Amino acid sequence: MGDRVSVRTTKPALIEQGHWLTVRDCKRVLVVVHTVTFAQRLREVFELLETDLRIQLVFTVAPHAFGNGVTEFLRSLDITTVPWEEALRAEFDLALAAGSRGVHELRTPVVRISHGAGQIKLLTDVSTLAQGEPRSPGMLSRQHLLHEGRLVPAAIVYSHDRDLEELARSCPEALPVAHVTGDPCVDRIMAGRHRREFYRRALGIEDGQRLVAVTSTWGPTSTFGRLDSLLPQLLSQLPGDGYRVAMLVHPNVFAGHGTRQVHGWLSCCQGRGIAVVPPEADWQALLIAADWIIGDHGSLTAYGTLTDATMLLTAGSRREVSACSPAALLSAVAPVVSPVYPLVEQLEYAAQLHRPGQYDHVAALLSSAPGQFHRRMRSVLYRMLGLGEPARPPFVAPPPPPPSLTRWEIPAGGGAAL
Repeated sequence: MGDRVSVRTTKPALIEQGHWLTVRDCKRVLVVVHTVTFAQRLREVFELLETDLRIQLVFTVAPHAFGNGVTEFLRSLDITTVPWEEALRAEFDLALAAGSRGVHELRTPVVRISHGAGQIKLLTDVSTLAQGEPRSPGMLSRQHLLHEGRLVPAAIVYSHDRDLEELARSCPEALPVAHVTGDPCVDRIMAGRHRREFYRRALGIEDGQRLVAVTSTWGPTSTFGRLDSLLPQLLSQLPGDGYRVAMLVHPNVFAGHGTRQVHGWLSCCQGRGIAVVPPEADWQALLIAADWIIGDHGSLTAYGTLTDATMLLTAGSRREVSACSPAALLSAVAPVVSPVYPLVEQLEYAAQLHRPGQYDHVAALLSSAPGQFHRRMRSVLYRMLGLGEPARPPFVAPPPPPPSLTRWEIPAGGGAAL
């Protein structure tokens, strides 16, 4: 009948360990997931480890204001989780996290993963800043890296060398554990650019049709926060047969307001051929397929500079954006959509002015190690685990083909599309 085991335990096997597990003596890596956005970035990291028989991944969902939908997203990847309270009490060899909340309570070295296109948004909670202390982006701030004066992460990964220059000013204590690994989204988009026509066919873009991708971060100064200005133009001014529209809204908007409410607010799009991309979807193929990208200061707009799309920006406050970020540089050179002129005319005018490589200087700020994220990231992790790396290079796949846009159109009643 096998080993004798206790019937009194109620803990998950991955927490209990011992005789419950079939594959034993593994290095144990805890993946701490706060939000869907963080989960999407962490996926690029934990997939570097999950095929190694020497490593056991354990997942947990940490409390967060935008945590709605995380468990469902992980379940869609066939990932089960252990309770956060149990993870805090257990011992691990390493932890991976893209957020800072609660990770100081872990009993293991933590690797902090940068997320998004560079360090864009400045620290929103200024209550802990000393008088005259400048606001830094979250992943470069003392507030996100220190707890009661102690440096929390054992390693921090950034996308660009310039991040280290800013870190030297904002939190020099973190410099010894900082690494520049590049950006996985940059590498994925570059790997998929040659598949543009394939992605357009998968989306259902017909010959002669053109795709407008509308991107939005979260917050009151985002595209979605000011949608009452842009939405009438999308609904009334784009000819239905010649244009397709896809809205890529930050997962925090769905997590903060609820999917049904977001779809309810967008119910006027019903029957207009406007697709609302769900928060868990892979968005990179849509950027590659787009003819135009209309966006704000969020990451997706910045990533759009890697594609051949014509860029237009929605008006927004620049006070929340780091002056050193790709978003700030883009806002200084890209045309801005006006609500008082026909949208079609603005799209066509911007397309006439667009030149290949027009925003290469912006795209260069996204990664100082293009094509190298997965190799560099894997080296950091295996070095911290005290293991030799697998004797093969990590594989960087292009973005997968998306479903047809019709699958993501708002259905009657405002509920989620099937």
